[in-house]
Amino acid sequence: MKLLGLIGLAVLTQLLPTWWHDLLLLLLVVALYPLARISLVFAVRQLRALWWVLTAIAVAQVVFASWQVATSVVATILLLVLAAGLVTLTTTTTAMSDVVVGALRPFRRFGVSPERVGLLLALSIRSVPIMLGLAEQIRDAQRARGLRASPRTFAVPLLVRALRHAQLLGDALVARGVDD
Repeated sequence: MKLLGLIGLAVLTQLLPTWWHDLLLLLLVVALYPLARISLVFAVRQLRALWWVLTAIAVAQVVFASWQVATSVVATILLLVLAAGLVTLTTTTTAMSDVVVGALRPFRRFGVSPERVGLLLALSIRSVPIMLGLAEQIRDAQRARGLRASPRTFAVPLLVRALRHAQLLGDALVARGVDD
C-alpha cells in the first residue's frame, strides 16, 4: 500500500499546476516523519548528499526557465526522496519484497520471475548499509595510516571490497540453489 502511495505521489506531483502545491506536499511529507517517530534531523541527513546536485539543478532551472520551475523541480525531488525514505524506514524489506512479488505475478507468463525480482530488491536494499560500512572501514583505515583522502585511494579499495562481497554473496546464493 505504501509503495502504491509513493507511486501515486510521484504521479500527483506531475499533475499539480503550480510550484506552491509541490511545497505543500513537501511540508506534508516532512510532517509525516514525526508522526512515524522519526527525527527530522535524521530526515535532513538523508538529503545531505543531494545538496550539491539540488543546488546545480536549481541554478540551471533559474537560468534556463524561472524561479517557479526551479522551486517546483527541487521541491519535487526533495518530496520524493523524503517520501521514499519514509517508506523504507517504516516498511520491512520482506513486506516490500512481497508487494513486488505480488505485483509481478501476472508477468510470469512473459518470463519474469517475481521471486527473483523480490530477492534482487531485498539484496539491493541490504547492500546499501553494507557498502556504507565498507566505505567507513576504508576511511578509518586511511585515517589510521595518516593518508590523505583522494578519490583513487578510496575508490580502489572500496571496489575491491565490494567485488569480494559480491563474490561471497554469489557463492552463498549458488550454495542455496539460486543459480540457473
